[in-house]
Amino acid sequence: MKRLLPIFLVLMSFAIQAAARERVKAGDEVFLEKHLNLIRGKSIGIITNQSGELQDGRHIVDVLAHVPGVKLVALFAPEHGIRGKASAGEDISSGIDKQTGVPVYSLYGKTKKPTPQMLKGIDILIYDIQDVGTRFYTFISTLDYCLEAAAENHIKFIVLDKPDMLRADLVDGPMLVDSLRSFIGIQPIPSVYGMTPGELATMMNDDGMLKGGVKADLTVIRMENYRRNMWYDETGLKWIVPSPNLPDMNAVEVYPGNVLLEATNVSEGRGTEHPFEIIGAPYIDSEKLISLLDKQKLSGVTFQPADFTPRALPAAGEPKYLGELCHGVKVVVTGRNSLKPVEMGVTLVWAIRKLYPQEFKFIPSYFDRLAGTSSMRSMLEDGKTPLEIFASWRKDNKRFEILRKKYLLYR
Repeated sequence: MKRLLPIFLVLMSFAIQAAARERVKAGDEVFLEKHLNLIRGKSIGIITNQSGELQDGRHIVDVLAHVPGVKLVALFAPEHGIRGKASAGEDISSGIDKQTGVPVYSLYGKTKKPTPQMLKGIDILIYDIQDVGTRFYTFISTLDYCLEAAAENHIKFIVLDKPDMLRADLVDGPMLVDSLRSFIGIQPIPSVYGMTPGELATMMNDDGMLKGGVKADLTVIRMENYRRNMWYDETGLKWIVPSPNLPDMNAVEVYPGNVLLEATNVSEGRGTEHPFEIIGAPYIDSEKLISLLDKQKLSGVTFQPADFTPRALPAAGEPKYLGELCHGVKVVVTGRNSLKPVEMGVTLVWAIRKLYPQEFKFIPSYFDRLAGTSSMRSMLEDGKTPLEIFASWRKDNKRFEILRKKYLLYR
């Protein structure tokens, strides 16, 4: 037995080293290890938030602020702020970063695109933000505007690539139509577009998708050991909450579909410990809703009865039905690789409206902007079936996948 122990320890050591080699290295790690030469002797600005935290606990801002020969000029804050503390939709204020003393410019308020004055003295902009992989998650709109500003002001742009929270081989939901472009839908892409931030930036930049067809001097620092069929919790990277109402992977997996309920008078679960996982309203009968949903035979998901009372939690602002008892369902993902989250969300909206045509209400303009098209709401109002609604976006998605393929950086 004693002779076997050293062998066991050696094998364990090899296993640990192999696991370390296989863990995904995000673009910020690769950049610090191999590509600091790109910014030596330069003045930089950084667009980031709490997801700029490295695997060793340091933040990319704090590290780059102390690299010899590099001058950190400014930070740029997206929705939720540099440290990710603000609620969804809450305006972000400009100010000074306490850790570095560097100016922080808000890109989520009256100003969403860096101005020439904000960019004064900057040679290179660095983008380091974790994304979920959905069109209505506003970080990709910030990416779009910052790329555009970099192109217009002749500033180099570096994306430190990160994995999506969703797997990056999933494409689901309707394409955005031009007339509904907004900050929750900046480009004509599907609801779930299956591209990392670096891939999406490359497509927007190289395919002439930026306003006026401008093109930035773009460099993407690729990840290592990443495969596009990975969910975030399969990468080996530590969990950093992407935004206050997506506290875990359970919420992330159902968010692309259940976010549609934000634009209705059904609670999407804000003000509870399980936002987007539980949904409901005072007028819903859980058992009736589950019975109708089960008949749709959705893949990878089941539904359980749920009663909840939304509260004024820090991340929720003032949620719908504050202090009122709501009845609905908890969405339980049983097979995430087969789940089509947008199809699931559309089915939920369809089922609630079918059961409660008098009580259920859309917020029409908001729903259309989230959906990216007015046709989804029109089809729901016209009594079309979920399958008919899903079919309405399939051809567009096939065309998008052909375009997208040219810009994919990972297998």
